[in-house]
Amino acid sequence: MSDPAPSQTERLDFSSISKRKPLRWSNGARVAIWVIPNIEYFHVTGSGACIRTNPVPLKPDIPNHSWREYGPRVGVWRLMELMDCFKIPGTVALNAAVCDHYPEILEQARALDWEFMGHGWTNSETLTGLSELEERALIRRVRDRMKGYFGVAPRGWLSPALNETWATPDVLKEEGYEYTCDWVHDDQPTWLATRAGPLMTMPYTLEVNDLPAFIGRHASSEDFCRMICAQFDQLYEDGESQARVMAIALHPFVIGTPHRIGALADAFRHIQGRSAVWFARAGDIADDFIKQTAA
Repeated sequence: MSDPAPSQTERLDFSSISKRKPLRWSNGARVAIWVIPNIEYFHVTGSGACIRTNPVPLKPDIPNHSWREYGPRVGVWRLMELMDCFKIPGTVALNAAVCDHYPEILEQARALDWEFMGHGWTNSETLTGLSELEERALIRRVRDRMKGYFGVAPRGWLSPALNETWATPDVLKEEGYEYTCDWVHDDQPTWLATRAGPLMTMPYTLEVNDLPAFIGRHASSEDFCRMICAQFDQLYEDGESQARVMAIALHPFVIGTPHRIGALADAFRHIQGRSAVWFARAGDIADDFIKQTAA
């Protein structure tokens, strides 16, 4: 049986950033920064991120489930208040099940003019192991539920845990999505080849991301602040010649705790100390990237 996987060159053309035509954001910013609150739903019987490992799987796993549940109950409200204070828009990576379980969170996010992209149905279900028909049904279900709730279909997609199948970019494009965040290979948007035409990649991050930083690498709050600031400082310098995109990925049950939220505020203050900075939503970045590169 032949391998169904496309080759690297079939999906993504190589492009050295030092050899590209210079990219300039329309407003003159060196760096477009987008902040991604991951607003997720975990069923009590499902799996998910863990702060405590157990030698024998627990059913129910109350310690880990209730730790995650802190996000929608408390953490997301603290994060929204902070981002509103700094006038920073959010692009929500949304489990579509949140529309049914936490609608008051979404109403507040809409009041803040946040944007929403698809992030699976729940965060206990990944695309791994699905047939293409099963994957298409899930991606379509997310799109249709979000369109029914918000009145518009999501433009972007982030797979739960960033796990894809070989067909994911093809299915996303065919189902009307305009960009994916699963590919973390660049500081600028790029294009993936699919059966239905090019699919944009939006720079996301597994590095400046609170969940792997705090839970996987055991960073302190001060470490995370320094990480954000160092990332920004380098991209700001790079952005003098080539405009960049910087993602800050956040999970309310992680960053929304009382002992961590202040570090995020310190990082925002540092970034807003520079002038040529654009806090944007993903759709704004996508639109400007197309505008700047259309010629």
